[in-house]
Amino acid sequence: MPGRRIKQIKGTAQRRNRFSTLCCPVRPRSAEDIENRPERTIVFAQETRYNRGIKVDGCENMPKERLDKVLASQNVGSRKESGALIRRGTVAVNGTVVRQVDCKVDPEQDVISVQGQPLHFQRFHYIMMNKPAGVLSAARDFRQKTVVDLLPPELKCRGLFPAGRLDRDTEGLLLLMDDGDFAHRMLAPKNHVYKLYEARLDQPATMEDVRIFAEGVELSDRTCLPAELLLLGDQCVQVRICEGKFHQIKRMFHAVGKEVVYLKRLRIGALDLDPALQPGQARPLLPEEREKVFCLED
Repeated sequence: MPGRRIKQIKGTAQRRNRFSTLCCPVRPRSAEDIENRPERTIVFAQETRYNRGIKVDGCENMPKERLDKVLASQNVGSRKESGALIRRGTVAVNGTVVRQVDCKVDPEQDVISVQGQPLHFQRFHYIMMNKPAGVLSAARDFRQKTVVDLLPPELKCRGLFPAGRLDRDTEGLLLLMDDGDFAHRMLAPKNHVYKLYEARLDQPATMEDVRIFAEGVELSDRTCLPAELLLLGDQCVQVRICEGKFHQIKRMFHAVGKEVVYLKRLRIGALDLDPALQPGQARPLLPEEREKVFCLED
């Protein structure tokens, strides 16, 4: 219908105006204008979903975030609960009570307090868990319990995910975080972050298996990178790999005629599983422990 078509065109124009992000000076039309033209500086006209958080000249407020979002990211409560706290006047920024939910703050510079207690802002969260068998290494699942479900309320926050999954029946060291760059660095084989596993087999491994692992086990779909196999005796071994493909260790042993009956991850890089953590328990990862992930093993 003609009227409906005109309305759609008008809406499109409004969206274009809304997301116009650059304000550039008019092109000079004379030699004098060219000579006297000031240096061109890109300035964003308004904050949009395309330029939010970008630091540019003349736009110092770009990195700031909504106050309710900051509180929710620090596990103060959900966005709705954080908004209620703000509206009740229990949140202060730099000593001033703020009641506007959409107030913009710089959480790394501004001093924020909730109910009189200072908020210690942490951009990313890192957690060490001793994963038990029978739990999925996933952020959420509608049918089965996940590692995130095991976290106590004080450790839960938005965006947490397991970095480097363990099979459902595998135990041991698991890191949960909301830092995608850190996880990528840790998991990329080219960075050679080795993981150490302890396994129990259905039959003893041999020195021939050690040689095959060192050369790279041939699977049906690919060849694994070289791995270290240490024989502990009594059908127990340790495996050190820098990959983490689906069922990799189980498939590697299956390729040499053996089956894994128990598997546990002990170490990532130079970071060992905390022996004080019982299966299913978790604790925050210390800053020096995060560095150990990318260090050579002790």
